[in-house]
Amino acid sequence: MVPTADGPMPGHLWRPPAGGGSGILLLQEIFGVSGYIQRRAAALAAEGYVVLAPELYWRLDRQRVDEGADDAVDQAMALAGQLDPDVAVDDAVAAFGTLGELTADAGPPAVLGFCLGGGLAFSVAARTEPAALVAYYGSALPQLLDLAPHVTCPSLHHFGTADDYLPMDVVRSVTEAVTADGRPARVELYEGANHAFDNDDFFLHHPDASRRAWSTTLGFLREHLPG
Repeated sequence: MVPTADGPMPGHLWRPPAGGGSGILLLQEIFGVSGYIQRRAAALAAEGYVVLAPELYWRLDRQRVDEGADDAVDQAMALAGQLDPDVAVDDAVAAFGTLGELTADAGPPAVLGFCLGGGLAFSVAARTEPAALVAYYGSALPQLLDLAPHVTCPSLHHFGTADDYLPMDVVRSVTEAVTADGRPARVELYEGANHAFDNDDFFLHHPDASRRAWSTTLGFLREHLPG
């Protein structure tokens, strides 16, 4: 559980085989802490990280949407629309603090988010001092660029070139903002990949982009997280 101003927020914790290590705060897509998100967390734990995925929909009547449903996007957009963005950032920052206490011996955690979680991860990085930030197609990033000067940690951003929600002119604006003034940001593009290309339970999954982005993510985390 993660202490918040409104009570304890549920979260899922994965530990590596060694029991401890550097921390990664994993922030969900609009579908919730789905089976896909849990598999990604387990894969990171297998790489040696302590992973915390908070239930950011915990105040709502529902916490999950089945990505395989015909109207999955409509359901998930409606659910995400009930989320107070400022409260969600506060919750994510609280989770970052909780994880930091659990992994204090390994230094500050990194933060990694997908879609909805990508924007939240960016906001967390602006308010805290993570070891690194990874954002997959952060859907709210275009509205958060005023925070870019406050995101000073190394960051990695993944975008598909065929994203229906983040067209390339928007991606270029994001790239200019996050890399301005020599900030240590890296942007990777995946030809022909749409939004949510990493989610293998969703119809927009792009296997090649997913594989390459995950390999890049692991390399980036190894570079910037100790141990």
